[in-house]
Amino acid sequence: MNEISFLKGVAGIDGLPPDREAEVCFIGRSNVGKSSLINALFERRNLARTSKTPGRTQELNFFSLGEKSYIVDLPGYGYAKASKDKRSDWQTLIKSYIAERRSLKRVFTLVDARHGLKDNDREFFSFLDTYAVNYQIILTKIDKVKKTEMAKLLDEINNKIEEHPACNPEFLMTSAIKRSGISEIRDVMFSILGLNQNN
Repeated sequence: MNEISFLKGVAGIDGLPPDREAEVCFIGRSNVGKSSLINALFERRNLARTSKTPGRTQELNFFSLGEKSYIVDLPGYGYAKASKDKRSDWQTLIKSYIAERRSLKRVFTLVDARHGLKDNDREFFSFLDTYAVNYQIILTKIDKVKKTEMAKLLDEINNKIEEHPACNPEFLMTSAIKRSGISEIRDVMFSILGLNQNN
């Protein structure tokens, strides 16, 4: 697997590293499991810092994957243990990054399967549609949802995807704890980045 390492945390748009050939980012509501998923994808326990405190990720965290790609862990949207001004700064930074970043090939948008789509998810999807940024939904924590409830959730998401032109029609499902769906997400990610997993 391509070697990955933490590059830097970015707190302002002027701190972004130069564009590379390709990068993908991960975002979702606070505490949706972004950091846990990134750790699982690269089989590293503490690559991305996890916390039970919503809003722990407070910068754009860039990870260097090989010599040509970045993986980016973005702050969560929604509730976070931070001041209103601080949250506003994050949202401005996130939106500037997504709207202007040339090498960004896909935004993986994580949705907690236990809670389904919330208003702030749909609001964020609309923002991505406005800027025609390709994004793909990843349902997290699927091990915590009953099969009957999962069927309803999948119907809801399929219906909502049709309303969002920039959303990839195929969504992904995962449980970082059970390790389910990890290889599928990894395959999609490496394909987007044009990388061979065995390098």
